Amino acid sequence: MMTAQKLDDLIDQLPKVRGTLTVDAPIARLTWFRVGGNAEVLFEPADQDDLQAFLQALPLEIDVTVLGGASNLIVRGGGIAGVTIRLGRPFAQISVNEMTIEAGAAAMDITVSRKARDCGIGSLEFLNGIPGSIGGAVRMNAGAYGSEVKGILLEATAIDRQGNLYTSMAPGLGFTYRHSDAPNDWIFTSATLQGSEDSSEAIAARMEEIATAREGSQPIRERTGGSTFKNPEGQKAWQLIDKSGCRGMQFGGAQVSNTHCNFLINTGAATAADLEGLGEEVRRRVENETGVLLEWEIKRIGALPVVGVPS
Repeated sequence: MMTAQKLDDLIDQLPKVRGTLTVDAPIARLTWFRVGGNAEVLFEPADQDDLQAFLQALPLEIDVTVLGGASNLIVRGGGIAGVTIRLGRPFAQISVNEMTIEAGAAAMDITVSRKARDCGIGSLEFLNGIPGSIGGAVRMNAGAYGSEVKGILLEATAIDRQGNLYTSMAPGLGFTYRHSDAPNDWIFTSATLQGSEDSSEAIAARMEEIATAREGSQPIRERTGGSTFKNPEGQKAWQLIDKSGCRGMQFGGAQVSNTHCNFLINTGAATAADLEGLGEEVRRRVENETGVLLEWEIKRIGALPVVGVPS
């Protein structure tokens, strides 16, 4: 992290905003794992115009990091340099037009699925089983229970690092398994989703099935994230982890879930280093046992902590 003088210099370069700028902002409380260092500056824009104007005026040499729902995220103990952007309530609006839903990037997936249910819009039930927000779901083509975002997305709006505004139809985003070809500097601000007409009762029943299955198979009441690793083609990550003897394995305050071993848990005193270190040990053991090198699905950002400073 910066010295006090360099932090002051950074603040002096920041454009005026209508939203909120917070210096040395605690980030751990915003993440599902509840770990990580502070952001040098946290920017919560008032609306899309505020975000666009900020990026247009922000010097390009200043690093920008985007924080979404922070469900599939480990923030390292050294914190996040530069400006961290978090889209809040102004980006969580949801509107309905016949069988389409326009959702802000900060709208939670589960909230969107419930809105669709109430309006008799089917095909979005799987969002009930995905932790996080719509922006992150679009970015990684999130999926669960046999469905993916690419199957319901019509178009998405994004702003790049230079403040340019884009609207992209779904085919232009190059969706594959847990991946999109969207440029890394795009900040998604909204998405238009296409559903199909159905009864609210039938939709509610399918959502209840998903909720029951999720509660019975995932550690949803723990400090955890989403799936830790992507499923290798034709295989299940959790089965490879289980086969390699990693179920319940601990590293510091982090543990591989006994309920679903593709989930990591903060047992209460874990650091970001514990969680990431445990994940790397799982990868090592799985590769040694099966020959498969698991790919992280959880994103890890920020700097490593200074030695002797907890994360």
